[in-house]
Amino acid sequence: MGLVSVLLISFCVLSISLVGTDNIVVGIPTTLDGPFKPVTVPLDKTFRGHAVDLPDTDPRVQRVVQGFEPEQISVSLSTTHDSVWISWITGDFQIGDSIKPLNPKTVASVVRYGRLRFPLIHKATGYSLVYNQLYPFVGLQNYTSGIIHHVRLTGLKPNTLYHYQCGDPSIPAMSSTYYFKTMPASGPNSYPSRIAIVGDLGLTYNTTSTVDHMIGNNPDLILVVGDVCYANLYLTNGTGADCYSCSFSRTPIHETYQPRWDYWGRYMQPVTSKIPIMVVEGNHEIEKQVENQTFVAYSSRFAFPSKESGSSSAFYYSFNAGGIHFIMLGGYIAYNKSAHQYKWLEKDLAKVDRKVTPWLVATWHPPWYSTYKAHYREAECMRTAMEDLLYQYGVDIIFNGHVHAYERSNRVYNYTLDPCGPVHITVGDGGNREKMAIAHADEPGNCPDPSTTPDEYMGGFCAFNFTSGPAAGKFCWDRQPDYSAYRESSFGHGIFEVKNETHALWTWHRNQDMYNSPGDQIYIVRQPERCPTEPQVSHKC
Repeated sequence: MGLVSVLLISFCVLSISLVGTDNIVVGIPTTLDGPFKPVTVPLDKTFRGHAVDLPDTDPRVQRVVQGFEPEQISVSLSTTHDSVWISWITGDFQIGDSIKPLNPKTVASVVRYGRLRFPLIHKATGYSLVYNQLYPFVGLQNYTSGIIHHVRLTGLKPNTLYHYQCGDPSIPAMSSTYYFKTMPASGPNSYPSRIAIVGDLGLTYNTTSTVDHMIGNNPDLILVVGDVCYANLYLTNGTGADCYSCSFSRTPIHETYQPRWDYWGRYMQPVTSKIPIMVVEGNHEIEKQVENQTFVAYSSRFAFPSKESGSSSAFYYSFNAGGIHFIMLGGYIAYNKSAHQYKWLEKDLAKVDRKVTPWLVATWHPPWYSTYKAHYREAECMRTAMEDLLYQYGVDIIFNGHVHAYERSNRVYNYTLDPCGPVHITVGDGGNREKMAIAHADEPGNCPDPSTTPDEYMGGFCAFNFTSGPAAGKFCWDRQPDYSAYRESSFGHGIFEVKNETHALWTWHRNQDMYNSPGDQIYIVRQPERCPTEPQVSHKC
């Protein structure tokens, strides 16, 4: 046997030792190795990014269609693999003192689709709407949207590429031909290859870096965990600021500049027209207007599988992506045990069959386990209301945004290290113009006054001093808490890859790194034998 043959055999043996079954790479840490000693990565002062919004003169945000041709096209999922939503806008928005809303009935909502690019043999119709953002104050400009269309496609095959056009063929005003790929059928050995998780995106030059990196990782699905375009950092005349309350403290109402939503939809169309995007609301989507209406743009622009998942609200819903059951919860709607959301959550969790969807992932905007000073323990009332229920049903991972930094927890429940608790991951570092969170609550002089921590919109006070553990009697730890495994102030996004019914690879990518270089990486490992969950028996018809 020659030297080359020996080296080749040695290389093959080495390769086998590095990559095991189900592509589990040896050498990457797993949650079974934890809990980990807390790590804080020092702030890289040389990298600040470019947290400046794209101007309305940027070609990527300008309207390039004519008449009632579709724009801002996006795909979103229904509850199961056999159905998706296609959304788009026709007609231009209006903003000013005198606006006249378009009539949705004048333009049809039609999607032609099929497995072949031509001919598109299937047809589906949907519904359309127009929303307004109105202010009852002299001098503020009102807004009315273009016609927003939502069409649900059904009867789709799993893990299959479909081509489609949307619009109104009678005008004619149809889009170009786009494509999307359906999710795999639900099952313990069936998963999307990669799911991108991103939060607090905005529309800055940092955002463009995040999106470029994210697309470079070829995701099959994108989850946006709240705070989409930050239209509420602007006055209605288009004047913006990094801090609204600092610059515009005397406005009679918190204004917004709704065209920023259209800019975001145009910028994202090359992505969202091909890759399904699922969104949950954040505080920057509140956007209060006349008659105390809120979240109107958010509720109107996106399609949600609310009805399909038994929800009566766009604020909370669920869906399957292969063997993963995602629960999207609302941090800005009632969540106590008597609320509709809580009762829906109980029913949804009770229906989950872990033999079909072994992985249970929850997402909402404000984090429960963030150690940054910004928004510290802000969502404590939501945690005290819902944490027991999520723990009882064995939620594996929780994704949040809101805090403009990255943080991953050890497995934790009720502020205590628990091998059966979920891993909490905050990815509010998408790149918006409010810039990064840097200060930590456990650093000297940074612990906030408890009275300042409740969320302004939801109200309530639930954040009391800790009653046990190293921080007993205090509101903050005096060092990085044990439940915080890793934290870093950098812009970026995450990729979630489920390998099998027990192992999932989580990778956080920083914008300043090379495209294939991870900032944080770990296998999250389920232990169903050690951590039995409700329901104990599968449901039968």
